[in-house]
Amino acid sequence: MSSSLSTQRSEYDRDDAVRRTEEPPYVWRAPFSSYFYRELGFALTGLPVALVGFAFAVVLFAFGLGTLVTVLGMPVLAALTSGARGFGRLERARALGLLALDVPGPKSVRVRRPGGWGVITARLADAAGWKAVLYQVVMFPWAVLSFVVSLTFLLVGWVLALYPLYQWVYPTYVGWPGLKVFDYTDSHGVEHVHYIEGPLQIAGLSLLGFVFVLLTPQLVRGLTNVNRLAVRGLLGR
Repeated sequence: MSSSLSTQRSEYDRDDAVRRTEEPPYVWRAPFSSYFYRELGFALTGLPVALVGFAFAVVLFAFGLGTLVTVLGMPVLAALTSGARGFGRLERARALGLLALDVPGPKSVRVRRPGGWGVITARLADAAGWKAVLYQVVMFPWAVLSFVVSLTFLLVGWVLALYPLYQWVYPTYVGWPGLKVFDYTDSHGVEHVHYIEGPLQIAGLSLLGFVFVLLTPQLVRGLTNVNRLAVRGLLGR
């Protein structure tokens, strides 16, 4: 009897527990792993999703609050919490598929009174729905930051790392001896120009690019770890 009860309790705990479905790879493997590109996909696709969720939350909250003195305000705010729960389900699904994080969703809304107003009042008192609204608002700036930083580091890293493969383009088609780093004229009328040319400079720039390539997955993981915490705290049970 005791063993069966412990088995049932452990299964219940597993169903309710937040868990990772996959462990991240080592640093030197990360840039070429599917794990990193799924995290990167989360950061890049998060911007349009966050934009829609933020617009939905702000517009309905402002409209519902503005019409709260009429009979229309309460249904609008109830629709806000209900829709935010839908966005929350989408974020938990994205976290599971792209961040390897399984977060159980909140319990269903319990309607205590019959009729349409019973449903509306239950939605208005839904703490999980309001936390989902908060998620859409506070995570929008983070989605913008994650998109910009992730894409910038990814492109800069690979552009610099692969420079030896395309450095011939500059002298052949542009008329420069190499990649132009700076070009300015000082107060004395002297022009200062520097190009990346020569084997050592080319190799050094490529090495710097590979440093960016190695650091980018760690940076993206740090950014998405904030999303993991937010999904756990605001969209889970």
